[in-house]
Amino acid sequence: MSFTLTAVALAGTVALTGCGASAPVNGSDSGAFRPKGDVKMVVPFGAGGGSDLSGRAIAAGLEEGTGVNISVENREGGSGAVGYSNFLSQKGKDNFLLAAETALLALPLTQNVQFDYKSFTPIMKLGDDYTLMVVKSDSKNQTCPDVVNEAKKNRVVAGVTGTTSLTLDQVVFTLTEQKTGAKFDRVPFESGSEAITALLGGQVDIISVNPGEALGQIQAGSIKALCSFSDKRYTSDTLKDVPTAKEQGLDVSFAQFRGFIAPGGISEEAKKYWIDAAKKFESSDEYKKYIEKNMLQANAVYGDDFGAFLENNTAALNSVLSE
Repeated sequence: MSFTLTAVALAGTVALTGCGASAPVNGSDSGAFRPKGDVKMVVPFGAGGGSDLSGRAIAAGLEEGTGVNISVENREGGSGAVGYSNFLSQKGKDNFLLAAETALLALPLTQNVQFDYKSFTPIMKLGDDYTLMVVKSDSKNQTCPDVVNEAKKNRVVAGVTGTTSLTLDQVVFTLTEQKTGAKFDRVPFESGSEAITALLGGQVDIISVNPGEALGQIQAGSIKALCSFSDKRYTSDTLKDVPTAKEQGLDVSFAQFRGFIAPGGISEEAKKYWIDAAKKFESSDEYKKYIEKNMLQANAVYGDDFGAFLENNTAALNSVLSE
C-alpha cells in the first residue's frame, strides 16, 4: 500500500486577485447556478508559503474560467486551525472556498478542533508534491534500499525539518521504518535548505526534500537523489532518471496534496458548479504553470473521489501518529 499526505506553511496578510473575463461555466449566463456575490478564497496560512501560492493560483484560474470575482484572504494561526475553524462557520455559503492541504487531516488528529475533512465539501485535488531521498554525491549508497539496509546494521542520521512528527520528511522516514524495520536517527533543522547544508557538511547522512528545494544542488552534482517517494517518475530532464522507491522494491509514496474545498452544507448545484469550474481550471495555462513551477505531479481528482482520497490519507496519517 502506498501513502500520500501533506504539510503546513507560514504567516499572513490579505490580498486580491484581478478580475477575469472568460465566459462563465455551466451556462450561468442563461439562468443556471451562480455563487451569491463575489467569492472569497481563504488561505489558512500566511502570505508567501506553499498554501498561499496554491490559493492564489486556484483563485486566478477559477476567476478566469467563471468570470466571478475571487479575492484571496490569508487567515493564519494555530498551524491552520484559525483559518479552518473560521471556514467551518461559513457552512452553506457557496461563495467561500479554501486552499487545502494536509493540515485539514492532521489538525483533527493532533489538536482539539471542531472539524475534520467531513465537515466540508471536497472540490478538487490539484496534484501531489512528493519528496526525494537525497545523499551526498560521494555516498556509497546508490539506492533507497541501500540506505535501508545500512540503517538496519549501522547508525544512519537523517536530517529533518522541525520537531513535529507531521512534517513531510518525518512522515516519509516513519513510513519507511514501518515498512522495513529500519531505524533512522533524526536531527531537526529549521528548513530544507538548512538540512541540505547539513548534508553537504557531513552532519547527516540522508535527507528527504521536495524536488524544488534540491534541484540546484542536484544539477550542480554536489548531491544525488536515490529515489523519489512518488507514484511515478518525474519527467524533468534533471529527475527523469531517478527511479521511484516502488521501482526499487520499497512500497512507500508520499506527498503533500494541494487542493481546494467549499464549506459544508452547500447545494448539489453549487458543488457541481465548483467541480465544473475546477475541471475547466485543470485544462488552463494557469494550472499548467502552477504545476510545472512548483514541480508537483498533476494527479487531479474531484468531488467524491477527492473525499475518498482524504479518507484514505487520514487513515495513513493515523498510522504514522500511532507508531
